[in-house]
Amino acid sequence: MPPLPSLTSHYHQLLGLPPNWNVENVTLSITGKQIEIRLVYTDKQAECPECGQLCKIYDHTSEQQWRHLDTMQFETIIVARLPRCKCKEHGVKTVRVPWAARHSRFTLMFESFAIELLMHCSSIKAASSMLNLNWHAVDEIMRRAVKRGLNRRESEAIAYLGIDEKSFKAGQHYVTTLNDLDKGRVLEVVEHRTNEAAKALLESLNKKQQEQVKAVSADMWKPYANAVEELLPNADLVHDRFHISKYLSEAVDAVRRKESRELDQAGDKRLVGSKYVWLRNPENMREQQKVELSNLMACEFKTSQAWALKNMFRYFWQLGDTDGASFFFEYWSRRVDEVGLTPLIDVKELLQRHFDHILTYFKHAITNAVSEGLNSKIQIVKASARGFHRFESYRNRILFYCGKLNMAISS
Repeated sequence: MPPLPSLTSHYHQLLGLPPNWNVENVTLSITGKQIEIRLVYTDKQAECPECGQLCKIYDHTSEQQWRHLDTMQFETIIVARLPRCKCKEHGVKTVRVPWAARHSRFTLMFESFAIELLMHCSSIKAASSMLNLNWHAVDEIMRRAVKRGLNRRESEAIAYLGIDEKSFKAGQHYVTTLNDLDKGRVLEVVEHRTNEAAKALLESLNKKQQEQVKAVSADMWKPYANAVEELLPNADLVHDRFHISKYLSEAVDAVRRKESRELDQAGDKRLVGSKYVWLRNPENMREQQKVELSNLMACEFKTSQAWALKNMFRYFWQLGDTDGASFFFEYWSRRVDEVGLTPLIDVKELLQRHFDHILTYFKHAITNAVSEGLNSKIQIVKASARGFHRFESYRNRILFYCGKLNMAISS
């Protein structure tokens, strides 16, 4: 039977250390539930971290610590004084260690495990508890992972983009996301939704990528249109059909609220509590809801007329070409004017002002459905964290979970 290896030799093999690093001592604290592994550098020379030249050791830093994977449920800490070499070209530099990234207080193995756990855990709080780390430590691991993933991103052509917004803090405080509609990923996040923010978002693409974009799906917010026109020379702007549907639904609800108040004052309660009947599309209704809608439509409310006009517009997207769509829009606009409901007229006039960018749908047929799906994921991230105080943390979380980045640790 071969002899058992010493404890220091055992940990040297487990850590995968090169020959110039030795395990000097392993200390076990039962009461503190901690294992401390003390390492020492044994060579008289080391590679300069800037140029890779072999240089003489100048001195050593003070002791530093790195959190490693637990050993039998005991928190494991690596302790070492790092050698500093004196390079003729770059001066005195701290040598890079094989077990951790620069400026990290965690080993590569620990960070790799933490990233996998965070990707699959239902909440950051739960992952933090399992890792026995505080919020700031987890946030720092995620920040480095996102930076690593962004640096690895290839500058491939992206044909179709989506620009969307998401609330950040209370009040009118937003972040704006740039999304790859084909691959279903968030490319970048900026704070606010101003002209400057929209430009910064598109400037995250290099010049060649900007030239290769074919179309961008966005709502009718002017800064988005300005940025697309200025920075994406070959891209068409496509006003998103889901935002247009939202405007029409809001118009129907505005009609309902006004009419319900007027009827309620006369003692008529028929529209009270009917909000969601009018907001659902017929194909999404249960049988009971269809009956309820049919009964309300028979009453010939103004809300019924508004609902009918909203649903009539759904056929616009099925027409297949710009000539048929233009003819239909003219007919629909006349019907809106004839009915004379102000909220619908306001939406009609909004669509008329932006009609050229609505017609581009028939050239590219893209929507922000992917962006809305990503928004749902972002909402889960936000709810799990119970909000964010700093934009940078919010951005990192969005890119961590929605960026489809290659964040894997490579030693």
